Amino acid sequence: MDMHTAAPAVPAVTTVLLGTAGTTVDDVVAVARGNARIELTAEAVAALAASREIVDALAAKPEPVYGVSTGFGALASRHISHELRAQLQRNIVRSHAAGMGPRVEREVVRALMFLRLKTVASGHTGVRPEVAQTMADVLNAGITPVVHEYGSLGCSGDLAPLSHCALTLMGEGDAEGPDGVVRPAGELLAEHGIVPVELKEKEGLALLNGTDGMLGMLIMAIADLKRLYTSADITAALSLEALLGTEKVLAPELHVIRPHPGQGASADNMLRVLEGSGLTGHHQDDAPRVQDAYSVRCAPQVAGAGRDTIAYAQTVAERELAAAVDNPVVLPDGRVESNGNFHGAPVAYVLDFLAIVAADLGSIAERRTDRLLDKNRSHGLPAFLADDAGVDSGLMIAQYTQAALVSEMKRLANPASVDSIPSSAMQEDHVSMGWSAARKLRTAVDNLTRIVAVELYAATRGIELRHGLTAAPASRAVVKAVRAAGVQGPGPDRFLAPDLAAADAFVRSGGLVAAVEPVTGALA
Repeated sequence: MDMHTAAPAVPAVTTVLLGTAGTTVDDVVAVARGNARIELTAEAVAALAASREIVDALAAKPEPVYGVSTGFGALASRHISHELRAQLQRNIVRSHAAGMGPRVEREVVRALMFLRLKTVASGHTGVRPEVAQTMADVLNAGITPVVHEYGSLGCSGDLAPLSHCALTLMGEGDAEGPDGVVRPAGELLAEHGIVPVELKEKEGLALLNGTDGMLGMLIMAIADLKRLYTSADITAALSLEALLGTEKVLAPELHVIRPHPGQGASADNMLRVLEGSGLTGHHQDDAPRVQDAYSVRCAPQVAGAGRDTIAYAQTVAERELAAAVDNPVVLPDGRVESNGNFHGAPVAYVLDFLAIVAADLGSIAERRTDRLLDKNRSHGLPAFLADDAGVDSGLMIAQYTQAALVSEMKRLANPASVDSIPSSAMQEDHVSMGWSAARKLRTAVDNLTRIVAVELYAATRGIELRHGLTAAPASRAVVKAVRAAGVQGPGPDRFLAPDLAAADAFVRSGGLVAAVEPVTGALA
């Protein structure tokens, strides 16, 4: 998948200090998208060394300890002798690096590796400090392991994706260099002065056992959806304006009596965009109507519910960022205990929840677009916003494209997390499918960007066709900025795909929000 063709905004962070207490949403985005450097704190190095001493002591004992001196999964009953343990750790990485399909995006792999390093640095995994430092060195060098689309069931962590990353640390497999060229990982490590790791007891397992891929994709989706929901509030306001709707439904006193915070935020955003408009309030003119259609009138309620869902998803993400996900884990009292914290259910559920609300936001945006194009419902706009309807088709097929995207969004909203398929000889008999939920959410976010872009295209054209009426200052700023970005205004039919692509890039890059906020102030 070729996602995020125009770079989203990233936090202005150049160096991330990684300690034992987890990390932040902004730090994950900064590393994944902004190539921020990673430095392990002295506290993390000390915790790594202390937990390694515990693992080494257990490894010297005759009693078997899962992950230290046994096999894995359904093979955990076999005790592994000392001379075979290094081979065991290499073998688990090699055998689990079994992904198939196209490569996943560079930002996903960087988030995946950084989040695994976050857990390693917690001091609960028993990994040596030098292995953690190698993980940081690989990320800092801009080396990105080749990770494939398929291979994770979202339980026992994102096993195959993480195994491909661990393979790079061993100097095996393929990776992409900072120049974007895929080459043997060993060559890339050598060029950057990085010595491949020789894994010891438990380390191979500790590098594979986490929800890091699905969590990284959740965090980036949240960042993108926050921007998109603000963008959708703006396009909803523009559509209301182009349809000569009433802004009275956005009054704060109407939203405070149903105190969902997201709803109030969306209504306030729309009201601020519409301030000073000469187009609103004409619903009692030539063709009087008591109320606007639901897609216009209920825009804050639908977008607001999505905002509240994003807030909940961020709460889950932040809890997971504070977690140490591994099996077994090294506890502060020296015990090494098996557990089920690698199960991806908490992350998988919110990934699916976000796909649902994204689909609904896309659906209501498409309904507003269709209303703008229908001369029987647009209150005086020409059919399909065409220059000469009949000779010109206007934006007819732009709405077809938007409708196709909405239809796919509905399919993508079908939850992955309701599925489970047994693996590892029924030892792992219930899995989360969180990786699959994350992959389809990325597609959904990509499609939602395009849907919002089509509404922007239609709404700005509709506003410009309202001759004799003056749009709000914020709306005029949007029209000016979007035209400067290469999205053309009304006129005879032309090749539409370039206009739609320019609108997509404008929304995706944050240009729409940036055009409005100098007029409105910062929007929620």
